[in-house]
Amino acid sequence: MIVVLIVACEVGFWVLLALGLALRYLARMPRTGAVVLLMEPLLELVLLIVTAVDLKNGAPADWKHGLAAVYIGFTVAYGHYTIKWVDGHFAHRFAGGPRPVKRYGLARAKHEGKLWARTVVMAAVAAALLQLATWYVGDGGDTRSLHEWQLTTLRIVAVHGVIALTYLIWQKKDPGRTTAGEEAARPPQKTLR
Repeated sequence: MIVVLIVACEVGFWVLLALGLALRYLARMPRTGAVVLLMEPLLELVLLIVTAVDLKNGAPADWKHGLAAVYIGFTVAYGHYTIKWVDGHFAHRFAGGPRPVKRYGLARAKHEGKLWARTVVMAAVAAALLQLATWYVGDGGDTRSLHEWQLTTLRIVAVHGVIALTYLIWQKKDPGRTTAGEEAARPPQKTLR
């Protein structure tokens, strides 16, 4: 049941997001769209309550409960960012908003560092929820799976940290900009007279 609820929460997230943005931009009802978008956290609250009830009713703590904690942590860390990102693209596509900015070089590395910080928040929230679940189950239950998920969140942080670091070490240049050295290296253009 927990896995089905996690899938339902993910589908519900995207449905509410699409509905909220459609109301905001296509139906020209910004307040109604904002109210729909504010209903997003209720999905995670329902998941948290159902997970706690499942453990309280004697279900063994397993990978499903760990996945629920990581999903809630991800939503806490990335939910607002994702909504804002999709909102910017939706506004550009359907409401004449500005084109989303593409980042290159140090700006991109800084952006990737901020995303990594969000992953750290995700791991901290998930680890805290997993620890609470461990205490909630108590000494009588098997909580190895919950501890394994805590280690998994640390692995996610480490892998994402290495990926973010690559953006700092190997910075991608803006294809629209050229440096003075590149300009000098180009052969002169012939002009027709």
